[in-house]
Amino acid sequence: MDLGISGRWALVSGASKGLGFGCAHALVAEGVNVVVVARTADAVEAAAQQLRSAAGQGAKVIAVAADITAQAGRDAAFSAAGGPGVDFDIVVTNAGGPPTGDFRNWDRDAWIKAVDANMLTPIEMIKTTVDGMAARGFGRIVNITSSAVKAPIDILGLSNGARSGLTGFVAGLARSPIAAKGVTINNLLPGKFDTDRLASTINAAAQKAGKSQDEARAAAASQVPAKRFGTPEEFGAICAFLCSVHGGYITGQNILADGGLYPGTF
Repeated sequence: MDLGISGRWALVSGASKGLGFGCAHALVAEGVNVVVVARTADAVEAAAQQLRSAAGQGAKVIAVAADITAQAGRDAAFSAAGGPGVDFDIVVTNAGGPPTGDFRNWDRDAWIKAVDANMLTPIEMIKTTVDGMAARGFGRIVNITSSAVKAPIDILGLSNGARSGLTGFVAGLARSPIAAKGVTINNLLPGKFDTDRLASTINAAAQKAGKSQDEARAAAASQVPAKRFGTPEEFGAICAFLCSVHGGYITGQNILADGGLYPGTF
């Protein structure tokens, strides 16, 4: 299937590994020019080299080493393609999740940091790009959030709270007049995908339960009806479809990719 987005420009944050990299890989394979952002210079440049090898139709890949949660980092990312952000047709927001733990141990600073990274940073990225998208008549924004938005996990309280705030914001904005101007905004909710973040969560659960990491990993996989963890490649393919011309009638949605783990009907 031709996704119809070859030649467009995308910004993908948190793209040096994991789900962000999976999204960038799927987009660049479709001929999308991609600016990939991550904090560590060596890691993001290594990711960019891999993406260049996979690029289709002469797509460009630009690596930016920056902290997307800081204004200076966002400025660097938005200027990388030669413009102030209005030139991006596709934006995939993704920031590392906050620490796991017990809410009794989190002070105000921990909450502010979580909200800043996982709610306010995506909102700032949207604010910088959405009007330019609307003016050009095409835009795709995908926020990588978490399945915990639908089914909260006790040790992920910081993430539960911050990402739920972003979800509420997107629900309103996606249905504003920009929807009639070819701009879609959706949240992509990963369940148990085989990433460093999952390993960290499993490690925390193992320590809490007094189990080995291997035991905790096997137990976590067994809970998924698919009996396995998802892959970044699978996640990236979903993201690319939402960014495609075929996803133009999908907006304001929370797309859950979890191998059937969530038990609810809605």
